[in-house]
Amino acid sequence: MSAPAQPDRFHFLHIDLNSFFASVEQQLHPEYRGRPLAVVPTMADTTSCIAASYEAKALGIKTGTQVGEAKKICPDIILIAGNHAEYARYSHEIAKAVELACPVSHTPSIDEMVCELIGREQEPPRARKIALEIKQSIYKNVGEALRCSIGMAPNRYLAKIASDMQKPDGLIGLLPSQLPRAIAHLDLRDLPGVGARTEVRLHAKNITTMEQLLALDRNGMHKLWDSVWGDRLYHWLRGADSGDDGAPVSSGVQKTLGHSHVLGPEHRSHEGSWAVAHKLLHKAAMRLRMEKFYTNSLTVTIRFALTKEQTERIKSKRHTSGIKHSGWAMEARFRECQDTLTLLEALRGVWAQRPQGPDFAKPFFVGVTLRNLIPEDEHQPELFADPNNRADLSVTMDKLNLKYGHTTLHFAGMLPARESAPTRIAFTQIPVQYGVDYM
Repeated sequence: MSAPAQPDRFHFLHIDLNSFFASVEQQLHPEYRGRPLAVVPTMADTTSCIAASYEAKALGIKTGTQVGEAKKICPDIILIAGNHAEYARYSHEIAKAVELACPVSHTPSIDEMVCELIGREQEPPRARKIALEIKQSIYKNVGEALRCSIGMAPNRYLAKIASDMQKPDGLIGLLPSQLPRAIAHLDLRDLPGVGARTEVRLHAKNITTMEQLLALDRNGMHKLWDSVWGDRLYHWLRGADSGDDGAPVSSGVQKTLGHSHVLGPEHRSHEGSWAVAHKLLHKAAMRLRMEKFYTNSLTVTIRFALTKEQTERIKSKRHTSGIKHSGWAMEARFRECQDTLTLLEALRGVWAQRPQGPDFAKPFFVGVTLRNLIPEDEHQPELFADPNNRADLSVTMDKLNLKYGHTTLHFAGMLPARESAPTRIAFTQIPVQYGVDYM
């Protein structure tokens, strides 16, 4: 017996801010509107564009295009070093503007928002009216250069798909009665969660088109993905809301916290990379306390640039900058803590065990991640008080750094990298302002 037909209603709106970083720059600088523009992490030809305006996209310049290549395509392209503080501010302002039309239920990233519709809001005409009000509210209350595409669908997975189907400034709805034929023309890569590697796996199993994927029954989808993900995807693509829609809202318990940095040429040495790692830990430890966590695990990741000769005998990967490299990572476990000195001791212990020798002489990337985060209210206090008052020292440092800047007071080891590794643009989370700086 077949399942009863679902009513033609929209349960979710997915708002995707179009070319967000580039649009913010065009909002801030009216003289850049209508011109090819790209946002870059640093002013170097070897780095890659992290956002491009629609004028640049029309020329073939997109996210990931190397800056040097973008200049060849368009010698007059405007290049702007990304400003995370402005993007975070605009993201907050846009969220406020959206809230004037409909409550925001979830923020998947800095340039995406989700609204859950209730009651008669789910009726297609009313849902469309709300979507148009959201667009108008952003235009009126935040800026005329900021546009968004909105997807309307019975579940969040389809709403995200719909938001990508018409850009810029699109509005697409996918109703249960139209599914799955309404998405049969899409590419497999248009499905959230299907990247290059997954596409290769699907091709190896003779699934090369969306029509072939949609022709599978539930058991076929389960076998294709070899997991319950296939069962869920089968239902989502047909409009069902299973309660786990492919982009689950966080439980609220954060698991990791950290920072990473591609080293400048002046720091691509053992001494320079240590100073940068020290600064990354300084920032992570301060965030740990600001966000009220303890940790008992620290992981260090280092990537080493390789010469052409070295790549012939060492397994390597290619960074987005074009650098071929090898990688190394190691974890340290210790008692629960949140003070910088204890974490620094763990960092020193791991650092002493990093690989050394000619093949590891040029570190170009360092990452420091704090894992197994424990909320303060779940932390078990030590039986004996800290004899060195490490916690009090960290609290005192935080007070000064919040007031005057995050690098005002620090340990000497990070001095050579004091101005390095600034807070960069965040894609999956919105930077938070602590004191006078963002992190």
